[in-house]
Amino acid sequence: MKKILIVVDMQKDFVDGALGSDAAVAIVDNVVKKIEEHDGDIIVTYDTHPENYMDTQEGKNLPVPHCIKGTDGWKLDAKVQTALDKKKFKSIEKPTFGSTELPEYIKENYDPCDIEIELIGLCTDICVVSNAILMKANFLETKVSVDAACCAGVTEDSHNAALLTMKMCQVNVKLK
Repeated sequence: MKKILIVVDMQKDFVDGALGSDAAVAIVDNVVKKIEEHDGDIIVTYDTHPENYMDTQEGKNLPVPHCIKGTDGWKLDAKVQTALDKKKFKSIEKPTFGSTELPEYIKENYDPCDIEIELIGLCTDICVVSNAILMKANFLETKVSVDAACCAGVTEDSHNAALLTMKMCQVNVKLK
């Protein structure tokens, strides 16, 4: 069984930048440890926005410029990047919460009957839940899990709500 770890948007702007939080900072060491101990393939997503982000639908609904491609905030957290530098990984840039490229890449490169998928990262209640549901929808018989100790939401309540939503959609939630 091939194990795929999907590291969702562990970028500076979500950790300690424009949309960062104490909860996001608090999971960095857990994420690093998970990456270091993972024996399998790793896919890393990057929330990626253009310079005119504020003119987009997302920018009008979330008027905080973040993860503008090429900026410091778009880069991965330094500790996460250091851990990934010791591993081989695939990067996927996504312009919105869920990545349509992610399931396409997995379908093209793996046998869905011979994989397990685990997601970690930020934010539990936006991008992690979106991508977990996409994985479950595209790979019905594949074990999809999320490690809650390696995720943080915008608030603790929304984090917990997202974990519950994923459980209800048959995503295995590993609790802290």
